[in-house]
Amino acid sequence: MAYWRFVEAYYVKDGKPTSEVETIRQAVRFVRHLYGNSEARDFGPLCLKAVRNAMVEHPITRKTKVVDPVSKAVREEVIVIRHGLSRRYINKQIGRTKRMFAWAVEEELLPAAVHEALTRVKGLRKGKGLAREKPRIPPVADAAVEAVLPYVPPAIAAMIELQRLSGGRPQDVVGIRVIDMAGPIWEYRPRTYKTEHHNDNAIPEKERVVFLGPRAQAILKPYITMSLVDYLFSPTRSEQDRNTRRHQNRQSPMTPSQDRRKKRGRKRAPLRDHFDVASYRRAIRRACLKAGIPMWFPLQLSHARGTEVRKRFGLEATQAVLGHSELGVTQVYAEVDRDAARRVMAEIE
Repeated sequence: MAYWRFVEAYYVKDGKPTSEVETIRQAVRFVRHLYGNSEARDFGPLCLKAVRNAMVEHPITRKTKVVDPVSKAVREEVIVIRHGLSRRYINKQIGRTKRMFAWAVEEELLPAAVHEALTRVKGLRKGKGLAREKPRIPPVADAAVEAVLPYVPPAIAAMIELQRLSGGRPQDVVGIRVIDMAGPIWEYRPRTYKTEHHNDNAIPEKERVVFLGPRAQAILKPYITMSLVDYLFSPTRSEQDRNTRRHQNRQSPMTPSQDRRKKRGRKRAPLRDHFDVASYRRAIRRACLKAGIPMWFPLQLSHARGTEVRKRFGLEATQAVLGHSELGVTQVYAEVDRDAARRVMAEIE
């Protein structure tokens, strides 16, 4: 498939496929399932609506292990969590489908009228259909953050505290390496960031900068090294520190036979040189389960910081701290301070 070869070659960062590749795969999957044997030039607005309806009805499943009460045998079952993709996600996937046909027109593989007709299909509107609405991600409460800190390794705890103070994105925290420590407020410029592909001319005003105040600096200092290539938060270093603490806390000295003993069990994969967003999120998930509290995610730390900054300093300051290019995005990440509105109305009445 010509378009797929383009996707695999185009959506690459640092020599690796980006997450957009898998997202496009999921969008194209619905088109191939319904119209894989049809001519692309025959794909019109009604076909696109049929693809969209399939997304609305698509079941979301998960594999789970079930123990038979009689034989005690363990088997895997697929259970349906919910029906239908969310409305906003469907609109994005339909947009990706339209871009596939736009690419085909650009390469003169299809007449322009095919894509022009597809652009007439409007996105799903809230409350105007059967598509599921996905709730907004709220900021995480301080109590929920404090509850998980005892159940995560020190490096993960430092990452949580750093993100909570700086308002950075999860990918900013896991990938932190070189920091500009020249001024009283340190500055960290992520090597890659979400919207860098919009910055073809390398305009300085659009450069992504994470600002680190005194409290964030105190968290980082134990992890700073002289290396310009090593990640500050490393699973390898975290495991070495854990083993060191275990040996220091031993109540009895290790015997020569114990020192020579070979490790048993399944061979573990080698540790990576840095955490990624997925491993960071999984560590928080495990800690939430151990603490017995509802699940929360790293992105909610950015929401919490944005809400606090907006409450104290206003929307434009929040935009600068979170690194958003548009105020509309900031309004999504920072909750409105309704307490302030209540105080105003109480005084003017």
